[in-house]
Amino acid sequence: MIKTLLKSVREYKISAILSPVFVSFEVVLECLLPFVITELGTAISNNVGMWGEATSWDTLGIGQYALILVAMAVLSLICGALAGLFCARASAGFARNLRKDVYYKVQEFSFENIDKFSTPSLVTRMTTDITNVQLAFMMIIRIAVRSPLMMIFSVIMAFVMGGSLAWIFVGVIFPLAAILLLIMWKTLPLFRRLFRKYDNLNESIQENVSGIRVVKSYVREEYEKAKFDRAATELQRDFTKAERILAWNNPVMQLFFYGVLSTVLFLGSYMIFQNTGLNVWSVSQLIVYGMQILMSLMMFSMVFAMIVMSIESGRRICEVLNEESTLHSPENAVKNVEDGSIDFDDVNFKYSSNAERNVLEDINLHIKSGETIGIIGGTGSSKTSLVNLISRLYDVTEGSVKVGGKDVRDYDIEVLRNQVAVVLQKNVLFSGTIKENLRWGDPEATDEELVEACKLAQADEFIQTFPDKYDTYIEQGGTNVSGGQKQRLCIARALLKKPKILILDDSTSAVDTHTDALIRKAFREYIPSTTKIIIAQRTSSVEDADRIVVIDCGKIAAVGTHEELLGTNDIYTEVYNTQNRGGKIPSDESKAQNGGVVNE
Repeated sequence: MIKTLLKSVREYKISAILSPVFVSFEVVLECLLPFVITELGTAISNNVGMWGEATSWDTLGIGQYALILVAMAVLSLICGALAGLFCARASAGFARNLRKDVYYKVQEFSFENIDKFSTPSLVTRMTTDITNVQLAFMMIIRIAVRSPLMMIFSVIMAFVMGGSLAWIFVGVIFPLAAILLLIMWKTLPLFRRLFRKYDNLNESIQENVSGIRVVKSYVREEYEKAKFDRAATELQRDFTKAERILAWNNPVMQLFFYGVLSTVLFLGSYMIFQNTGLNVWSVSQLIVYGMQILMSLMMFSMVFAMIVMSIESGRRICEVLNEESTLHSPENAVKNVEDGSIDFDDVNFKYSSNAERNVLEDINLHIKSGETIGIIGGTGSSKTSLVNLISRLYDVTEGSVKVGGKDVRDYDIEVLRNQVAVVLQKNVLFSGTIKENLRWGDPEATDEELVEACKLAQADEFIQTFPDKYDTYIEQGGTNVSGGQKQRLCIARALLKKPKILILDDSTSAVDTHTDALIRKAFREYIPSTTKIIIAQRTSSVEDADRIVVIDCGKIAAVGTHEELLGTNDIYTEVYNTQNRGGKIPSDESKAQNGGVVNE
């Protein structure tokens, strides 16, 4: 895990190394300061009589100690400032690189990988988890270096200044370390569970915000509040439990600190009166070293608490960084798509290897380049799953899918997807102008090409009614345009790719039948060589297609023209009759009364 995370330090390695270097210099100077103060105090004591009168004032000697003291303090300040500067630069840069690495990794994921983690979980990992790791890294390269060095040098100087009295400090270190390890052992499982509940909280927020219109339409605000409150309460409960255990750090440290301080004062005073060689200056500086030892332990306990929190965060980030996409471009991948022909040969497909049954079964379908194919079927019949295989958003479980006569698994993924434009069932527009959204299809498209694509998609007419026309700003998610306008903009965006295959996944459901007909007419006239696959719920959207594929329960039930299917396929006939008779489905009894003939 540590090796994986440290790869993101990269160009900030020098800063990450210089920070502990300057911290080390700072610690050495801080540990020598009490020793110099003791020497200065001793020099002053030697020049002052019993009643405070000056005996033989050694101005030169005292002045030298004073100058050394000031110089060391200034150097310590400079080293501390530089350590802080390099630490801040290294930790902020590390977090920046880590976010970039996680984000770029997610961009490589297939839909299967994204389904594994879930969107709220990925958001938590890129925000809360990376922040925790950043704080831990910052503490490690500064405080975690400072604390043990301070403790080691302070113990050495304590033996120099106080002799055997310094063993008190050594005796405290081991029981204190044992208590800290116990706290870590108790809290780590809690933090692991805690971050999973962060995911649940973010999921509740995401569902509520993205579906706010539905929530308000059904007056479910109170229900959503209660759901969020449950998630927040569970998070609070576990966080409180973990923090309650971590809170033992401070009182334990205070107990040891004041216990050691009292013991040193008592024994030090006794040894002074017994004329063992100790003086007041030595004992006072020994107390300073004791405070440094215990303060370093206290700082280490803070680092320790942060590390405990960040271990689980680091593990979750590494899960993303170590995840390999289920889809890869092969070596010597095909870089050119010859035409828009599509072949499904004995295709079976399921979303995961653990799934009990296939989503698609025994799919055999051959589409010529330039054909217009309609796909129709009931909700959940796997229409979208079928077309997702064409642009290799998923790989088939068995069989093969070919585009331009070659298996899609032989293509470079980027090349393939640039030639297969998909207008998804859930249309997405990004924050920015209409022009910026359209140029997702072709970053180099001219203004004239944008207008032409929008005219084909029947979007130009409503764009011209906006005050800023093509420079109109689209809010995040396209919330300031209607569903039909959003769909037409997404179709125009797909057309700008100039693809060999165009897939419309129920992408005209929000437009009226007249506009739908105009869009299909424009497709026939202006992009005749492009293979067009139209998934629709309305038979009117596919009735003029070259062929219509009827899918039922993941299998192809029938293939034919509109007229052929009306006479041979019950599913298509029933859908057509339902949509063209005001929703009336002829009963078996009425059919019998008319000799099995349905009146037109």
